[in-house]
Amino acid sequence: MTTPSPVPPAEEKAQAKSPTRTGGHSPAPTHGPRPSPRERYDRELQKVRQGGGKDRAEKLRSQGRLMARERLELLFDAGSFVEIDPFVTHRITSFGLAEKRIPGDGVVTGWGRIDGRVVAAFAQDPTVFGGALGEAHASKIVKIMEFAAKVGAPVVGLNDSGGARIQEGVVSLGGYGEVFHRNVLYSGVVPQVSVILGACAGGAVYSPAMTDFVIMAEGTAHMFITGPDVIRTVTGEEVTHEQLGGAHTHATKSGVAHLVAPSEREALALTRRLLSYLPSNNLEDPPTSSPADPPGPAAGELEGLVPAQADRPYDMHEVIGRVVDPGSTLEIFPEWAPNLITEFARLGGHPVGVVANQPSVLAGCLDIGASEKGARFVRTMDAFNVPLLTFVDVPGFLPGTQQEYGGIIRHGAKLLFAFSEATVPKLTVIPRKAYGGAYDVMCSKHIGGDYNVAWPQAEIAVMGAEGAVNILFRRDIDKAPPEEREAKRRRLTEEYASEFLNPYLAAERGYLDDVIEPAETRRRLLDALEVLRGKRQDRPPKKHGNIPL
Repeated sequence: MTTPSPVPPAEEKAQAKSPTRTGGHSPAPTHGPRPSPRERYDRELQKVRQGGGKDRAEKLRSQGRLMARERLELLFDAGSFVEIDPFVTHRITSFGLAEKRIPGDGVVTGWGRIDGRVVAAFAQDPTVFGGALGEAHASKIVKIMEFAAKVGAPVVGLNDSGGARIQEGVVSLGGYGEVFHRNVLYSGVVPQVSVILGACAGGAVYSPAMTDFVIMAEGTAHMFITGPDVIRTVTGEEVTHEQLGGAHTHATKSGVAHLVAPSEREALALTRRLLSYLPSNNLEDPPTSSPADPPGPAAGELEGLVPAQADRPYDMHEVIGRVVDPGSTLEIFPEWAPNLITEFARLGGHPVGVVANQPSVLAGCLDIGASEKGARFVRTMDAFNVPLLTFVDVPGFLPGTQQEYGGIIRHGAKLLFAFSEATVPKLTVIPRKAYGGAYDVMCSKHIGGDYNVAWPQAEIAVMGAEGAVNILFRRDIDKAPPEEREAKRRRLTEEYASEFLNPYLAAERGYLDDVIEPAETRRRLLDALEVLRGKRQDRPPKKHGNIPL
């Protein structure tokens, strides 16, 4: 047996003084008495509440902006918000981040109630790393999105972020990918709303772009892939943040913003109102409210609002307002492609999605922007069981090389595809005219309209009388003596209009369910909506359709 070597006296003395050499642990440094659990809880909670610190919070407020938790308090019913993951921090030690571990990691997540219904939310905190997204930050967002899908609740994201956290490299990009993937997985399952209250740059813009609605606050909200500095360097263009990606730009030019509010507070109030039209998930019906009829004379005023002459403009909002419940409309994309109206309304207390041509803008023609706008709205309504109410007064698709080169064929097909694909109750009213292929596209009976009616003055034809006569009778008119040509043209135009520009040919073939008096419109639609509430429609089994994107 081997005898252990004796330990030298000096080393033996050192071992006695150093417990770690014998498997023990160094005693923790003492800095006074150990705090009680309650004291430590209060201390940790204080760290959570202070976010990026007092100085950053004061700077944010000096800009007229709110802190993340203040925004959530305004979004939810008073006292209903429940925060989760307040103590989560990043795991990165490089680039000095080891000394910058802030509880919450720049995003506040949780759930609460809006008008009594459960809603999940996240609010990015610009006082912490500028709201930049890292691994832990992304995991919190993913977790609350997965929670929302499990319980069938809408998700609201309050976005205020400079983009990916550079210090975390590809890990940050991976975090964005995880969020994007959930946006897609839960699209059409639960409503997703993005509220842009500050910066939203780089990869940060793609998650809002895939949600159902984007609401921007004027003055403080910006969205762009590359900022003004990069654009100046690469292309030489001079552009401000506001011109490039401000709320007005995205509401009028790009169509990225569905709604714009003058301030953060109003954006949050608008979010609450928007959700009142939508169900909590795709397996529920939209919430109802007490029905309200328009004032007595309103229905009788309808006929006088629509000029008999097919080429005279009028405001379709006036017609819609006298059919739906008073004060119930919320227009979506009000400034983008205004030749087509898309808005929420209520009919007998039940939410409906209204799609309507606007004769006061481009004569109500369908163009690229209107087609894309309408298709997006129709598909959203169908995803969340909101019936569609369509008002048709359309001369056709907007002609011109710009439209053809821009792909009006492909874009127009999107609206056709969306209406055809929708299985919710579809009600269609033709107050005046429906010409050409646009008649088919605007939720005609041929593409699945459930209840289609027209007013007596409606004109349903391939084109207007004058254009038809110029094509059909051009040679006959040219053969007439010069002094008789104009009179002959007028006579043929009147004959064509009398024969073809009316709703009765379509009604004879069942393309219309009825021709009704304007004053009857609301009552007829209420009856049809009630009957169609239990509509069931089977479609051929498939993975998904291939909309012409």
